[in-house]
Amino acid sequence: MIQYGKVYLVGSGPGDPELLTLKARRLIDSADVVVYDQLPGKMILDSIPAGTERIDAGKHAGDHTLRQDEINTVIIEKAREGKNVVRLKGGDPYMFGRGGEEAQELIEAGIEFEVVPGITSAIAAPAYAGIPVTHRDHASMVTFITGHEDPTKEESALDWETLAKFDGTIVIFMGVKMLERNVSELIKNGKDPQTPVALIERGTRPDQRVTIGVLENIASIAQEKKVKAPAITVIGNVVKLHDELGEQLLSD
Repeated sequence: MIQYGKVYLVGSGPGDPELLTLKARRLIDSADVVVYDQLPGKMILDSIPAGTERIDAGKHAGDHTLRQDEINTVIIEKAREGKNVVRLKGGDPYMFGRGGEEAQELIEAGIEFEVVPGITSAIAAPAYAGIPVTHRDHASMVTFITGHEDPTKEESALDWETLAKFDGTIVIFMGVKMLERNVSELIKNGKDPQTPVALIERGTRPDQRVTIGVLENIASIAQEKKVKAPAITVIGNVVKLHDELGEQLLSD
């Protein structure tokens, strides 16, 4: 009987190495192969043991080292070689990380796998910026959306009319490229143009940067400040707490 290896879909958290879970650290240190994206960040990627096989599956806007189907194939092939594979992802594997798709492929291939949750940047990056995504005085609800949907979709799955009426915090993943469109949709559907917005680049890392504005001007401010991915967009009154709770952080 052929003995396959096991695949671990591991969330590395938002980038600060100290926010790796103990389990994630143990699995990275003991893996035969690590298939990684760029989102874990240099500090975490540099901590992969020297003798471990490393496969770069990094994805950048418009530039993918490996396509998703190629990543699936690599993970399965390495497991079939009897190797234990860590599929290392930024944040949490099941939070806009395509971990669910990879899990489905592993089931179809008959490969044993385990999901190792990670701290999502949607909560951690705002926290490091002094922005709690919920607060009794400002927001009792929070919603997470992707700012970069599957380009093969004929129509957006995002209901901008409902989002514009949402009386809570909106956190947008991967929204830098489509920032102008996203804020325009919210305003067009009735969201107050003066709603506070924060853009948090490289959240939780030493070079984290926070850019503050409101819906009607954040796109122009982002362009002026040359805001780049990876970044989280936070929309809502909780952003007002940045000045009070994030005053010890470097921000622009």
